Amino acid sequence: MSEDEKTYRSGYVALIGRPNAGKSTLLNRLVGEKIAAVSNKPQTTRYRIEGVITKPEGQIVLVDTPGVHKPGYLLNRRMMAAVHEALEGVDLVCLIRDASVSTGNGDRFVLDLVKASEKPALLLLNKTDRLPDKSKLLPLMEWYAQEYEWRAVVPLSALKGDQLDVLSREMIRNLPEGAPLFGEDELTDQPLRNIVAEIVREKILHATGEEIPYVTAVVTEKFEQEREDFARINCAIFVERPTQKKIIIGHQGERLREIGTRARQDIERLLGHRCHLELFVKVEEGWRDREHLLDTLGIHGKGK
Repeated sequence: MSEDEKTYRSGYVALIGRPNAGKSTLLNRLVGEKIAAVSNKPQTTRYRIEGVITKPEGQIVLVDTPGVHKPGYLLNRRMMAAVHEALEGVDLVCLIRDASVSTGNGDRFVLDLVKASEKPALLLLNKTDRLPDKSKLLPLMEWYAQEYEWRAVVPLSALKGDQLDVLSREMIRNLPEGAPLFGEDELTDQPLRNIVAEIVREKILHATGEEIPYVTAVVTEKFEQEREDFARINCAIFVERPTQKKIIIGHQGERLREIGTRARQDIERLLGHRCHLELFVKVEEGWRDREHLLDTLGIHGKGK
């Protein structure tokens, strides 16, 4: 065993990339629990979520950031502020890139953010399961190699779980020496109320398809542990217009029931016991530009 392997390492690792690059899927895979909302739409992650991976040789604290995009609403400005704050406070940056699509201006913008951070960085080429011919990765790897001095390049599939052991080893290898930052049984710094809200929001995104643009937010208004094996939970779903409320509720409430059933199954899996979940849909016009509502939803940042 080398001296490097004997040394315990720990630190914060930022996952940064374009919307829909697979950041949240990767975070959930690595941590082994669903703590970040996952969907095939952009802008699923709205604030930093930390996932903790504890191994004999080190501890990785993952910081999931919103997809890098052009800010418009106050919501988006706060999301981009979260990206900048994450880059300032981490020990290692992981640029996650969808390797199955061609390079665009957005990819260059993300790369420029990594360059500006001047932090040690790994390049993660995700969605290799979509590439039957893996040799197509080579030009992409060569292009990125000319742009920055990466500590390592890891082709992977977050969806399939391919190469994640390699990734974990590379992360730990590039973290500073130090004691664990979290206890072994801790998975995230997010309270259960936030995780529950994220699960509900994910089910909304899946159930509504393309009908609802990014105008939904969820807040857990009540979380009561009535017994050791039973919790009662109320979540409010915010939308901007009455028409959006109708879409989420669906014909005779069918869609809202479907959202609730799917969310409850995930929540019960997370809690390890039964729960009663009630969902309420509230119309709050222009919530994405209202500071007090964003504060209530936990979407903070300097983007005011």
